[in-house]
Amino acid sequence: MTTVVKAQSSADFLSLVPRMLGFVPRESIVLVPFRRGRSRGALRLDLPRDDAPIDEIAATMLGLVCRIPEADGCAIVIYAESDLPSPTLIERIEQRADACGVRVVVTLWVHGDRWGSYAQPGAVRAVASTDDLPGVPALAAGDQASGADLPPASAELRTTVAQAIEALREAIDLLRAKTPSIAGAERIDPRALAAACFLQDVPSFFDRLLSAEPDTLDPFEIATAAWALGRPSLRDIALICWLDGLDAGDVAAEAQLAWEGGDDYPAEIAMRMWGEGPQPAPDRLARALALVRTIASLAPDESRPGPMAVCGWLSWALGSSTHAGIYATKAIEIEPEHGLSEIVLSFVQAGHLPDWAFQVGNATEGVETGRTDTDDDPAAA
Repeated sequence: MTTVVKAQSSADFLSLVPRMLGFVPRESIVLVPFRRGRSRGALRLDLPRDDAPIDEIAATMLGLVCRIPEADGCAIVIYAESDLPSPTLIERIEQRADACGVRVVVTLWVHGDRWGSYAQPGAVRAVASTDDLPGVPALAAGDQASGADLPPASAELRTTVAQAIEALREAIDLLRAKTPSIAGAERIDPRALAAACFLQDVPSFFDRLLSAEPDTLDPFEIATAAWALGRPSLRDIALICWLDGLDAGDVAAEAQLAWEGGDDYPAEIAMRMWGEGPQPAPDRLARALALVRTIASLAPDESRPGPMAVCGWLSWALGSSTHAGIYATKAIEIEPEHGLSEIVLSFVQAGHLPDWAFQVGNATEGVETGRTDTDDDPAAA
């Protein structure tokens, strides 16, 4: 069921914009696309640097708006803590909008506890506090970067997981031997041998983890997941499974084996990873992100880049490029030139979002990218 809240003025509209995003933006430009007078979500971008190419940035912003099906209007809100951007940026966006046949509904700015309209430069008003609105998403504390910290983990549990990963490696090495034999070898933890068996059916293993509460996972389950997410072939199977379900994970696993045997890797699977295709279930991706955040928090540093990069990809898939960039950067700090992390960062820096972020079914949710007119005009938000 869609809840429609009528914004009778720009002040009302400003109270709704952070709730569309789920946080109060900082040093940001927010674009709110409209279709036939009703908002279709919100897109947040970092404010451009003073020396940034304004024309290119304006073109990119309108390009994002135009990816919203049937978008015919757009509101613009600048959030700045230091100096407000020059009106030139707004003018360039308006010019691009006019060329694209998109009506600019209103152009506003918020600076600290004051706000105003670019159409009425002399009028400055105080930002009003707002109570919770029925049917409108709750407003989280902090800004777009808040919430990207990993969950806390005890030193004792991290040590246990590190020991489990080492035992798992020994078990896998033994099982990989051409003539595996325990004779003469150091004792292998039987729990590690059992955990290694999870990898006989990678899609089922990762699909099963989604149904568990992250803080109830066994250390050897965490160790196995961390080990697998550090290996691109297994990691990609997990991501496809979380995107599209167990059957899709099975197809990805078969494709991986065929590729290792010399076949071409299916383009449709690769393009899915690049964000093409229908919208996946957001709750499924959100559960996967919560799971992998826990795995990353418990993994030792040398095993952390894989899970951190997956946190970045899942955040990007859910429309949060700011969080995606934070996770990917942390992974690269541990392992420079980490493949998936570099891919995620390239998405963020290019302002690339998945196709499903612009689909109508996702229009009530805010999406963002880290790079890249009268006061009483009412709008339905």
